[in-house]
Amino acid sequence: MKYLIVGLGNIGDEYVNTRHNIGFKVVDAFAKAAEATFSTKRYGDVAEAKHKGRTFILLKPSTYMNLSGKAVSYWMQAEKIPLENVFVIVDDIALPIGSIRIREKGSDGGHNGLKHINEILGTQSYARLRFGIGDTFAKGKQVDYVLGRWTEEEEKLLPALIEHSIEAIKGFGTIGIARTMNFYNKK
Repeated sequence: MKYLIVGLGNIGDEYVNTRHNIGFKVVDAFAKAAEATFSTKRYGDVAEAKHKGRTFILLKPSTYMNLSGKAVSYWMQAEKIPLENVFVIVDDIALPIGSIRIREKGSDGGHNGLKHINEILGTQSYARLRFGIGDTFAKGKQVDYVLGRWTEEEEKLLPALIEHSIEAIKGFGTIGIARTMNFYNKK
């Protein structure tokens, strides 16, 4: 069975290690742990990892965040992956740092990456992991905050949260979305 695991982020050195690129960071860590290597292909960097007889196609779209739907749609078709086997990892300012919220569907919540995926796929019914990045920014500074780098304090929290996210991805492929939500949603 195949699963498409999409880590949302922006390409380019200026976005590396920013809050908005946590999706890239999670799939990078998953690939590293699985000893999988990314290759640059159409609409993104792609790696293939195996776990308990499942194949996880890891995708980091190269379309920039606001056009992520193009990459998701293309790789769903190229790998013949059904919508119910798609899992998107995204940053979320509505959740405090340390929170992970897994849902089997939902609105874009103002996130441009999810908004474009919803438009291109014509549905909001796909699984996603919302990774809390907090909202400790001054009025009018949301973009600077989201595209800003993690603080030293936040950096210390990331390894455990990323590991938790990787376990949730594996759970999605092995025990299904409902049980994954029960086990891995974290406040």
